Amino acid sequence: MNRRRGLYCLLTVAVLISCPPAPAQTSPSPVEITVGTHGKSISPDLFGIFFEDLSYAADGGLYAELVQNRSFEYTAADAKGWNSLTGWDLAVNERAIASIRVENTEPLNARNPDYAVLEVGKADGEVTLRNSGFDGMAIKAGEVYLLSLFARQLTGRPVPLLVRLEGKSGEVLASALLPAPTNMWQKYSASMTATKSDAEARLALVKTTPGKLGLDVVSLFPVHTFHGHPNGLRADLAESIAALKPKFIRFPGGCLVHGDGLPNMYKWKDTIGPIEQRAEQPNIWRYHQSLGLGYFEYFQLAEDIGATPVPIVAAGVSCQNSGASVTGKWGLGQQALPWPEMPSYVQDVLDLIEYANGPSSSTWGSKRAAAGHPEPFHLRYLGIGNEDAQSDAFRQRFKMIHDAVKAKHPEITIIGTVGPDPTGADYDAGWRFANQQHIEIVDEHSYRSADWFIENQDRYDNYKRNGTRAYIGEYAAWTNHISNLYCALAEAAYLTGLERNGDVVLMSSYAPLLSKIGHSSWEPDLIHFSNSEVFPSISYYVQQMFSTNSGDSYFDSLSSVPLRNEDLAFSAVRNSKSGNLILKLVNYGGRASHLRLKLPENYAKEASATMTLLTGDPMTVRNDGGSSILPVTSTVAVSPEFDYEAPAYSLTVFRLPPIALRPSSIISSP
Repeated sequence: MNRRRGLYCLLTVAVLISCPPAPAQTSPSPVEITVGTHGKSISPDLFGIFFEDLSYAADGGLYAELVQNRSFEYTAADAKGWNSLTGWDLAVNERAIASIRVENTEPLNARNPDYAVLEVGKADGEVTLRNSGFDGMAIKAGEVYLLSLFARQLTGRPVPLLVRLEGKSGEVLASALLPAPTNMWQKYSASMTATKSDAEARLALVKTTPGKLGLDVVSLFPVHTFHGHPNGLRADLAESIAALKPKFIRFPGGCLVHGDGLPNMYKWKDTIGPIEQRAEQPNIWRYHQSLGLGYFEYFQLAEDIGATPVPIVAAGVSCQNSGASVTGKWGLGQQALPWPEMPSYVQDVLDLIEYANGPSSSTWGSKRAAAGHPEPFHLRYLGIGNEDAQSDAFRQRFKMIHDAVKAKHPEITIIGTVGPDPTGADYDAGWRFANQQHIEIVDEHSYRSADWFIENQDRYDNYKRNGTRAYIGEYAAWTNHISNLYCALAEAAYLTGLERNGDVVLMSSYAPLLSKIGHSSWEPDLIHFSNSEVFPSISYYVQQMFSTNSGDSYFDSLSSVPLRNEDLAFSAVRNSKSGNLILKLVNYGGRASHLRLKLPENYAKEASATMTLLTGDPMTVRNDGGSSILPVTSTVAVSPEFDYEAPAYSLTVFRLPPIALRPSSIISSP
């Protein structure tokens, strides 16, 4: 994720100027589009998703944990003004004496050494330690919630610990009594069923007797998570991701991977195992990573939604824009792991592959099996680096990692990187290096104006067909929140170009995926959300219409006039599993277009087809980032030659009945 905010602002202004909707008109004569009879094979993995923990996408978002700062590990390095008790407050009856502090002697786990000590000197009524979660806890009536915590009685008489869910006004929504803690760290759990709903609820731990009580990893999960997994994902958010039907999921970033300086580099081994054993750390986007959503959960999500996992590891260097936690501003510069540390780092990367694919009897495969997944995760892709400046230090370390992986795992396809922009010195140097080293795929990023995407529909038409392929790992049309539909359609036009060049562009993913309302680190985003609602953007529906209507062969087409002149874009693909021929038509202009579509000669008679249409007023805006313009699906009759009036500002997808192809019809493969 490129942080050049000044550039973002300039381009946002450019979009504001370049995106005004024109009045609706109708073109005077039909534009003829003839779909050819031969196709070329294209990548079946073309449309996927990219997850990065920014804008509270993980903690407070997709990760279903409701307690903020559950392990008391927050520090000022996470965010200005934060400390180890951020998220917690102590309510003391005026007749009681009590305090809360954080200690680290004899911790539950040395990797997360901090824990809270609740000390009650005089108890006359309740002493209550509360946590309001991430902007409150959205509790639903009838839902079951699992509370767990580690406790240790340090002094005083052990007594059962009362826990409850409270509404914003203090009303008790659910409660449970935990057993009296011992003088050793132990885990205690209880389930609670909420009697009422409250969008701003909180968790309360109540102590009524004198003494010191140690507390750590205080956790609250809804039992109903995505696919019912423990330590799982928020169901509605995960379901909105699954509905995209992505062919792959790239994780965990982004700039998050190489981190804010070398100490902050993302280490996958810190993210597996029981949550109390995971090493939490600051987030490069200026908040905190509990790492409860870790590598096991990412692989599990990919499997649950039928997507290929695409993990990204750092290339032995930190982000060139790192340094905010040290200097208060970006620009400390790229730092490289010392050479003596590189063999160990390379082994970590090899261990990751074993964790994903190794037998359950192997060292790291056994850890996957211990987490409940004895079968491999079928890893096929591995990304090395993200937006890295193409320095000698980067290239040397990338080559060391790349060569080690290919030597031991030739079956793994490696994805390289060509910097943060679709042009410039890093981009050019990255492509030269990729071709010299015969890297299979490189990751290009494009955050640009809507007009840039329209102008670059043919960007990949002239890429070499026999060299390194492209993964468009991060892209989005920067919007002005006035003409989001126009910008989403500009992305759609660009995607038709990716389909046309699906033999050289093997993968693509919009970014960012998730953004919590009130905590956005970046705009635009595919899915906005609050604690209780999900708001897919217009671009979400464009992505969904392409991904759920993807193909593995592309059919060339001819038009009676240049489509670009008519503000039109078109693609035709076939899905070999279903046999359907799928036509996508983008009208990003302000007038309706009269079209005459001529189908391949295989279609000899009238048939029934499915048509999905996304169109509306480009001036429609919602403050929550969601879309009031939704796709509408209907059944239509088509014939070997049929007319269609494409509305202004629209994306139309026709899914035609299965088409049988001669073996010679597919003439090339990616």
